[in-house]
Amino acid sequence: MQLKYEQYYERSYCQVDDVEFDNGDKEVDQDPFKKLGCTFKELGYCMMDLGLRLAQICDKIIGGQELQQSLLESGTAKGRLIHYHSSGDNYVVREAAKKSGQAKARNGKVKKNEQAGLKQQGTEVSKDQSSDNGLWQQWHYDYGIFTLLTVPMFLLSSHQETLAAVNNDSPVSSEHEFPSPSGHTYLQIFDPKRNQVFMVKAPSESLILQVGEAADILSKGKLRATLHCVCRPPKIENYSRETFVVFLQPAWSKQFSLLDYPLELLALSGQQCGLCSNGTEQSGQVPEELSHEIQKIVPPLFSRLKDGMTFAEFSRETTKQYYGGKGLQSNR
Repeated sequence: MQLKYEQYYERSYCQVDDVEFDNGDKEVDQDPFKKLGCTFKELGYCMMDLGLRLAQICDKIIGGQELQQSLLESGTAKGRLIHYHSSGDNYVVREAAKKSGQAKARNGKVKKNEQAGLKQQGTEVSKDQSSDNGLWQQWHYDYGIFTLLTVPMFLLSSHQETLAAVNNDSPVSSEHEFPSPSGHTYLQIFDPKRNQVFMVKAPSESLILQVGEAADILSKGKLRATLHCVCRPPKIENYSRETFVVFLQPAWSKQFSLLDYPLELLALSGQQCGLCSNGTEQSGQVPEELSHEIQKIVPPLFSRLKDGMTFAEFSRETTKQYYGGKGLQSNR
């Protein structure tokens, strides 16, 4: 979802059309799913407004209008609904991949490289529960200015998946909203300097805001980017996690300058996150083995940032070093 700043200021929220019945009467549709897109858009604009206000406050403390102006120049923010799979989800995806591969094979349309891709798609989801040290999302820095997130909602799926009689007998699972198993968000923060992990806690109707690397760079290190991951609840396989996220970033053409940026902060060990005591709980010292693993996964800032780079170039290089390939952003 693209959230345009001009639409926010014009307050041009979408409207739900009236529903016309067979007898000619008109009535506003009360189906909540009809309004779901509008609800997310309004929530997204609320989160975007909060980010702009915070950027304005930070600018006053830092001096200048760099952060707020950079956000306004970008023209849009990105809103995404992020779903982290449960083991039940993985089963559904795996079975769907198998059926898709079988159907293509019957139609004689599967090439060798497609078969390999389908096989990989079917096996990867079964491995993700045991890989990545039990993480839903691996350790990383966000590279925008701010990331705003709703406190996550957890869904608990039934242990027995059933085969639906519709949609070609696609497997489905029954899911119900359920509280966090421990009261945590399962968002973890790692402080490289102190070699400590912190678990983020937050009230259910609050928003979480993370500082990204673009804010770190534009503020000359006065705002610190947060190294974080999302972990799975231990010993509970059937939880999935939902959160709505708005990414605030500068324009793709925004140029980054390293003038007056502290050079010692370019190394990973110097990218300590600025932690406040409220809302975090220390999980203890990180084993040295895991600390080295995190530092192998997360490329240091100096390897991705060069003086005069545009935000587009920086994001491309960052994505490339994290995920490989050409580092191009998805259009979806």
